Parts: sequence; structure tokens; C-alpha cells
Amino acid sequence: MAKRQFIGQIIKKSSDKTVMVLVHQRQRHSLYHKEMLKRKKYMAHDEKNNFNIGSVVVIEESRPLSKRKHWVVLRNVENVQ
Repeated sequence: MAKRQFIGQIIKKSSDKTVMVLVHQRQRHSLYHKEMLKRKKYMAHDEKNNFNIGSVVVIEESRPLSKRKHWVVLRNVENVQ
């Protein structure tokens, strides 16, 4: 089974090796067929503390690293359309 990947923006550096990533997803309402914007925050592991607030990154699902941290930051994204 493939691991999920999302693109999001870092909004907070919580503690050492941890960042908070905000992910926007578009969803269509099942009854009214209107597009809605869903936002969710994920805590992600940043092993070398490379990324700063405002960076757009790719996160990937991983094994549980702590109570709330189940994602790992893979790389920085330059051009987001």
C-alpha cells in the first residue's frame, strides 16, 4: 500500500525536529456539489531542522514517531501551482 503524501506550508516550529504543516484540500459537497476548502494541520518530523516557517514542503505518512507525529517532511517544493 502506498504512503499518502500532501503538499502544505509550514506554519509553526513546535520544538526540536518538529514542524506544524497546514494542508489545504478541495472537496466537492456530496449533495450540493459546491467546492469547499478543507484545512488540516499535521505535525511532521524534520530530522535536521532544515525548514523554516513559510516553506512549502511535501510530507509523507510514516510510522508513529510520537503521540501526535505520524508524518515526515520529505523535501521543499519550489513551484506550487
